[in-house]
Amino acid sequence: MSDPGKGSSASAAAPAPGSDTYKGWLFKWTNYLKGYQRRWFVLSNGLLSYYRTQAEMAHTCRGTINLATAHIDTEDACNIVLSSGGRTYHLKASTEVERQRWVTALELAKAKAIRMMNDQSDDSGDEEPTSQSDRSELQGTLKILVSKLDDLSTCNDLIAKHGAALQRSLSELEGLKVPVEGGEKIKAVNERATLFRITSNAMINACRDFLDLAETHSRRWQRALQYEREQRTHLEETIEQLAKQHNSLERAWREAPTLVSITPSTPTANKGGSERLHKEEASDEDGDTEYFDAMEDSPAFITVTATENTQQRRSQSNLSGASGGQPNDWNQDNSMSPGHNDVSGKELQPCRQRRTRVPDKPNYSLNLWSIMKNCIGKELSKIPMPVNFNEPLSMLQRLSEDLEYHELLDKAARCDSSLEQMCLVAAFSVSSYSTTIHRTAKPFNPLLGETYELDRREEFGYRSLCEQVSHHPPAAAHHVISQRGWTLWQEITIASKFRGKYLSIMPLGAIHLHFHSSGNHYVWRKVTSTVHNIIVGKLWIDQSGDIEIVNQRTKETCQLKFSPYSYFSRDVPRKVTGVVADSGGQAHYVLSGTWDDKIESAKILQSSRGGSGSEGKQKTVYQTLSPKLLWKKYPLPDNAENMYFFSALALTLNEQEDAVGVTDSRLRPTSG
Repeated sequence: MSDPGKGSSASAAAPAPGSDTYKGWLFKWTNYLKGYQRRWFVLSNGLLSYYRTQAEMAHTCRGTINLATAHIDTEDACNIVLSSGGRTYHLKASTEVERQRWVTALELAKAKAIRMMNDQSDDSGDEEPTSQSDRSELQGTLKILVSKLDDLSTCNDLIAKHGAALQRSLSELEGLKVPVEGGEKIKAVNERATLFRITSNAMINACRDFLDLAETHSRRWQRALQYEREQRTHLEETIEQLAKQHNSLERAWREAPTLVSITPSTPTANKGGSERLHKEEASDEDGDTEYFDAMEDSPAFITVTATENTQQRRSQSNLSGASGGQPNDWNQDNSMSPGHNDVSGKELQPCRQRRTRVPDKPNYSLNLWSIMKNCIGKELSKIPMPVNFNEPLSMLQRLSEDLEYHELLDKAARCDSSLEQMCLVAAFSVSSYSTTIHRTAKPFNPLLGETYELDRREEFGYRSLCEQVSHHPPAAAHHVISQRGWTLWQEITIASKFRGKYLSIMPLGAIHLHFHSSGNHYVWRKVTSTVHNIIVGKLWIDQSGDIEIVNQRTKETCQLKFSPYSYFSRDVPRKVTGVVADSGGQAHYVLSGTWDDKIESAKILQSSRGGSGSEGKQKTVYQTLSPKLLWKKYPLPDNAENMYFFSALALTLNEQEDAVGVTDSRLRPTSG
């Protein structure tokens, strides 16, 4: 994250540990501008929370970390590092003694939290009822169970009483003087009564054990239920506080005067740093935001562009590096790498005029808290959301938007080299994310059997067909055939995880691309999409993860890395890097760019092992030719911010077409 050694320490007062609650002042690292800031920390019920002042405990919590899953580390005499999942707190005490008190309290609280979690692990799958009717039904069921247990206990007592009376009566009969035959019968009855008594005793013991076990588990369930109710109440109060703070911040922002803009004469080279500095200075207080460690998973290679003299010498000596020795390198041919996408298909005069506008997006103010407070504990995919959260497209149409830059595949189909083709396929895989940068609205869920057909054979030579093939879990199949030498198909299932502050969307399924002339068959999978600020703040989307593209025929590969956004990273946001290698693992091309703007490729002349990176790993240094543009995003249409930030293709997806299936998304009823 940062250098925790920065900043100064000061006094921190805390009560002696031993009680369930432990409070005191600590210094928390915030950012490079403000360093360590004094904060009031409260340790209670296995949770460590902090506030700007003691007075804030009544209304505003700045952050909380769960000690049950946290890792506690001590860096030096006064520092404490707490990490849980993706969250890390760098703390500093005033003295070493004070640090040790806090560490002791944290360790004890962590051990207690783990014990509580283990005790309740058997009940973790139970859901608390979310309505009054569910609570009434549960209480009624508990009353019936208690009544049945009382009946069982009464029967237990009656069996024991009547069994003892029967045994006494039979014993008295044996003592009477009766004929021999009668005595034998009485003896047989007595033996049977003895067997009945033994059996009854066994049943009575089993019933007693069951009663004891039921009473024990009943108390345990009641404790777990009470704990879940308290947790839900706490969560509701926290979210309500966040919603109120969000509304107050919005009002304050509307009422505040407009900030003075940066002087236009500021050099463009320093623009990014100036904007970041300006943003940090304008913020009210660094403690309002959760800060995370900087991402250390930087690319495992360094690219160095060769000089013109070096390129000339290598060209004269026929050193073609890893490209296979072809003297006429495609990366040096400007006609193969123009300044814009290969728009040969778009230059054709279309047979019909497509629309360039859709009705403006309605501006409705929505209170997310009013929706979420009644859905706590429910599965995210089953939460009913207002239609205003959707954009006027279905998920099938969003899949069809992957073809926005189909000309990359048209160009790849004409490539003689499979490595050059791989570069263009990689650029196409990245281009499908370019439309998501501003698209925070949710597409409509298709119905089971719903289809969407996109026929662009007259303009661009391809025809696309999507179908919703499963409803739970939702899954779609997509198939595209192009008259320009390629076929693409994919099957996509969406898995999502709600993390409180953000939502992770993980597409499951493979994408296949086959080129007719060469027989090359490429396979890859999509990366994880993350929607941030679900509850409070402005929604924004990030893409992160790795894509491996494999040519099934030649076994050539392309490794693409989507770097997650980090506040502390020096790299450009939304960065994508990659390496194209042959079947033997030798690198031939380096890819670089961003998933929302452009992708460039550079041919590798030679490689060498460089110095160690921040993690101690040795990085590879690639000497390359000058990079050439593979793909660049088209500018959005005019007034796009009022049209859901739709691209030129997305604006046409709801146009009425002739001869489409009756299950097409365009024909889906809008009400009912």
